[in-house]
This record gives sequence, structure tokens and C-alpha cells, in this order.
Amino acid sequence: MGDPHGGAEIVPTERRSALVLRLDGQAQSYVDLDDPEFLAFDYVRRLGDVLDGFAPPGRPVRVVHVGGAGLTLPRYVAATRPRSPQVVLEPDEELTALVRSQLPLPPRSGIKVRPQDGRTGLAALRDDSVEVVLVDAFADGRVPGDLVTSECFTEAGRVLEPGGLLLLNLVDRAPFPWIRRVLAGLHTTFGAASVHLEQATRRGRRAGNILVVAGEDPGPVDRVTAHLRTRPSDFAVVAGRHVGDTFGGGRAFTDADTEPSPRPTAS
Repeated sequence: MGDPHGGAEIVPTERRSALVLRLDGQAQSYVDLDDPEFLAFDYVRRLGDVLDGFAPPGRPVRVVHVGGAGLTLPRYVAATRPRSPQVVLEPDEELTALVRSQLPLPPRSGIKVRPQDGRTGLAALRDDSVEVVLVDAFADGRVPGDLVTSECFTEAGRVLEPGGLLLLNLVDRAPFPWIRRVLAGLHTTFGAASVHLEQATRRGRRAGNILVVAGEDPGPVDRVTAHLRTRPSDFAVVAGRHVGDTFGGGRAFTDADTEPSPRPTAS
């Protein structure tokens, strides 16, 4: 089963009720329609663990997702935290139509998909209206540069309520020059951050997913980071002063001076 438009296709997996959304030949989203709590990709499982640790189990959480694809994480939140109001900012309307057709959302999911890019969608949100902003957006396999600037982080901080979190799924490779600049920009708005990266990526063997949890106050970041330390994972945790020790020295990206992330396959 598939759709040739835009290089997107949805293909079956070994699990009877699960399908994978592929974009330009790369697996982008794994969705189990019967078991939305099953998160197959390691980095997605890690993002789910962050959301699990943010608030008590089952409590609804107001989440804005920058980037939609197969809507794996919005489905997870809807399943684990029913009645959570969720907004997904996904500018590719053809992709959203394909997903809605072949990977339909459950009734009364609380998930609203808006055909907007991240910056436009964030600008339209009210101050202090969101508990979590989750950035998981890629264009041609790279995180868009306009989503990691100081101006974008200021906008995210504006829409987050006190105690809210910004969660980013990024990509880089050692010695992490791109992530250093991202973190420099984050620190212009957010007072605390922790970094979670695959062991092979930390050791410089390859580019890979790097997750960043940031907040204006250290309390929620510390709480989530402590929860992540209890979860089985191949991700290394860099927190507290070690973030600056490991990833310091960068110059913040701005809207006038930014670039997308390196490609995940870069050597």
C-alpha cells in the first residue's frame, strides 16, 4: 500500500496491525493502530519516556507537536493521557491526507492537525497556553534551520506556561558543532537543559538522534531527567553543569544566520 506523491508510502510490518510511513525511502514513522503505546524506534520511545515523566500518569497534558508525519507520538499521548488537547503543526497537506486515509486517528482523539509550518503555528498560539512543545520535524532528512534559532526559542518560551518543557529531536555528529550552537540559543530563553544521545553518537562513531529537554526552570527538567535515568535505553544522559562542559562554546543561531542539521547518514 502506498502513495507516490511526495515520495511518501505506507508499508506493512511484521506486526499485523502496524505500518511504517516512509518518506523518500527512509522510515519516518512506525504506527501500530491497535497498540498506539508501542513505540518501535528507540528515539521515539525516549520521547515517550519524557512525556511519561512530565506529569502524573494519566493526567491530560496540552501538547503542541512541531512536525507530524505519521502522528505516532500524538497517538501515544492520546492513549496514555486521554482528553489531552494536542495540536500538530504539519505543513504537508498531502502527507496528512495520506496518513488520515491509511492510518486513521481514533475517534475523539483530541488531536488537531493544522497545515502550518512550525514558526507560523507557534506565532498563532496564545501566551502561556501549552505545557509541552515537541519539535520533531525534518525536511529532506534534516532539522530545518528556522526551528533552532534564538527567535524560535523565544517564541516557544512565550507559548509555554510556567513549568512547561521544550523537547527537541535533533541530529548531529561529534564533535557536535551544530548542537553547540543550538544549545547556545536555548540558553538565551531557557535556564535548564539536559541532552540525551545514542551511545554510538556520543562516542563519535556516527551521526544520530540527540534529544534535548529544556525549561525556564530547572525543576521540571530535573524531574524528567531523573525519570529517564530509570528507563532502559541506549541513550546517554548529559545533565546539569555537564551540559556546558560537554556542549559549550557555541554561538547561537539566529534567523539571519542559521543552517539545518547535518544529515543522519553523514560520516
